[in-house]
Amino acid sequence: RAVTLPANATASERLDFIEQRLGELFFLIVPRTLPYFVGGLWMLAASRRLLHDVAQPGELQEVLRSLPHNITTEMDLKLWELTEEIRDDDASRAVFTDLAVPDLLQRYRERALPPTAQRGLQGFLRRYGHRAVAEIDLGMPRWSDDPSHLLGVISNYLRLDPEDLDPVSQFRAGQAKAESMITSLTTRVAERSRLRARLARWTLGRVRQLMGLRESPKFLLIMALATMRAQLKEVGRELTVKKVIDQVDDVFFLDLGDARRALAGEDARALVAERREAYEQELKRRHIPRLLLSDGTEPEAVAAEAAHADGALTGSPASTGTVTGRARVVLDPVGAHLEPGEILVAPSTDPGWTPLFLTAGGLVMEMGGTGSHGAVVAREYGIPAVVGVPDATHKIETGQLITVDGAAGLVSLAT
Repeated sequence: RAVTLPANATASERLDFIEQRLGELFFLIVPRTLPYFVGGLWMLAASRRLLHDVAQPGELQEVLRSLPHNITTEMDLKLWELTEEIRDDDASRAVFTDLAVPDLLQRYRERALPPTAQRGLQGFLRRYGHRAVAEIDLGMPRWSDDPSHLLGVISNYLRLDPEDLDPVSQFRAGQAKAESMITSLTTRVAERSRLRARLARWTLGRVRQLMGLRESPKFLLIMALATMRAQLKEVGRELTVKKVIDQVDDVFFLDLGDARRALAGEDARALVAERREAYEQELKRRHIPRLLLSDGTEPEAVAAEAAHADGALTGSPASTGTVTGRARVVLDPVGAHLEPGEILVAPSTDPGWTPLFLTAGGLVMEMGGTGSHGAVVAREYGIPAVVGVPDATHKIETGQLITVDGAAGLVSLAT
């Protein structure tokens, strides 16, 4: 179904279109794309059964390194490739080295960046500009609206020595390790049954081909939501002309009913101001419980009180391996950067965070399980990760030396 409208559509028609399409998008996109990933999960489960008596803990996770067909991983690598193009162009590198992000943004909008940087960024945004941090929220600016985050990430990447950090080579090395693990596993099981070995090689191959598609449903959904956001902004422009809201983006503080009443002439400025105040207050909240019981008890907080014997923080194992490094607590990825090897400590992550993963030595998240976005991307990049660690961003300080044991689900703090 089409997700665009004629340029001369009325604001009321745009609202009708949004209301209808928002109700359909999930059912149009997910059933057509999710089965591929689900098939990958079935193949992984079948592989576990076939290899149950030969696979050591964590070995099957090695097969999940550097998966093909993952649109988010491809996006991150494209951003690194763009950085390398800018690094190799003297004029582009000088601009990104000398100017602050607001100045870079102004030059980009004026089409005044050096040609290599201007064309490269435009090309990247044509493909990925519908993405954003917290992108499921229609009110959040897309990268195409404000690429400041990307400009900051590129500037930080340019500070790094490409000989010490080459994500493209690391990704290829991850592919090689995954294929090597498949060979190792199937060779071991062949000593017991050649048929089982052939079946295992086939199922593991399907795992490699299908599991990376887990990001595709959301990628397509966010692409469609970006068109809904564009339609809402057109409604916002009309509401500003009617002087019932002060600025275009105020429309995102209205629901569809509010917007219809505003189109009819009802002043919505007081309502917008009230909701904006509540929104800004909520942004200051450092902790949001994943689960609350009816009596207000937070089970995770109760579990956290029973600290590990050595004082380590406990969570869910997400990506195997052990790493010790300095923590970098990040609450908002926009403007943040990690030095190579620093361990990212975050409340949660989504695709808007993943450019930071290229330099991270490890990952600790307060929320999420082994199937969450951050856990999956950490496994693909081969960085140790522990997720579901209550109050991690409170209990860990930036610069603190910590050890992440991604197999045991433990985060040990240096004293």
